[in-house]
Amino acid sequence: MGYVGRLSRDKRVHLLGHLARLRGIRLVVVGDGPDRARLRRLLPDAVFTGQRTGPDLSRLYASLDVFVHTGADETFCQTVQEALASGVPVVVPAAGGPVDLVTEGHNGLLYRPDSVSELRVAVGRLAHNREVRARLAARARPSVAHRTWRSVNEELVEHYRAVIAPSHELAARRERMTAGGV
Repeated sequence: MGYVGRLSRDKRVHLLGHLARLRGIRLVVVGDGPDRARLRRLLPDAVFTGQRTGPDLSRLYASLDVFVHTGADETFCQTVQEALASGVPVVVPAAGGPVDLVTEGHNGLLYRPDSVSELRVAVGRLAHNREVRARLAARARPSVAHRTWRSVNEELVEHYRAVIAPSHELAARRERMTAGGV
């Protein structure tokens, strides 16, 4: 089981400590940041690799059986997309960017962001049920294969258009009303 990302308090990596005692779990933490020393003390049995990039990072992702992300305030969450693209099922909070990437029971599992018990159950389910893990892993890569930077940016622009469109329509209506003396 592993986490990849910045090691800072806002990522809530300390929650992985609640998983360390699950049977058969070996925790790998990939990344660096201001919270590294504190996390090393909180997770003494975890393997800390430091920051990795390129092929080394790709190999680390692909070697995981389960990817766990604990940050509840992500806007996009590139690491979840990278894990899925590596064919790894994920366990993520049901909040923010991850909910755009993960479909419960299809390519990963969701948990309420403040529920340590739901996090433990989700990770335990994947860690101890090879069949479920394999089914989600098989769907992981196809679930994000269409999500290129271009497609994500186009999707973002469409969201902006949808939000501002009503403003333009309202302004046009006001102009027509003002021009007509209404």
